[in-house]
Amino acid sequence: MTAASQKIFVNLPVRDLPASKAFFSALGYRFNPQFTDDNAACMVVGDSIFVMLLVEPFFQTFTPKPLCDARQHTEVITCLSAASRAAVDALVDKAVAAGGREPMPARDYGFMYQRGFQNLDGHLWEIVHMDGQPGP
Repeated sequence: MTAASQKIFVNLPVRDLPASKAFFSALGYRFNPQFTDDNAACMVVGDSIFVMLLVEPFFQTFTPKPLCDARQHTEVITCLSAASRAAVDALVDKAVAAGGREPMPARDYGFMYQRGFQNLDGHLWEIVHMDGQPGP
């Protein structure tokens, strides 16, 4: 399998699937009905990027480990690129308006602009726009 043909499926546990779907729909994401039911929703991020929102009991069937409460602990930060600084701001502003939370202020590194949000379950998302290269 070549890198060009690979896809990524990020799996996240959620407490309330309808609320999570409404939250991400408010950010402009759509769901693939072929892989969506009462236990899971397949959020389409891009042609090869998908986020599987799995209700916690269903998610638990995939691992013997206890689930992490992302409202209290950080296990992963999902980072997505944006086409512009304005697109970063627009997406984070939508997330906050839809009930998410912005845990840190925006960070401007000159070559990179970054903001983030927590979704309804506390999972961290970073949205970045790269405009150039980091200095030496």
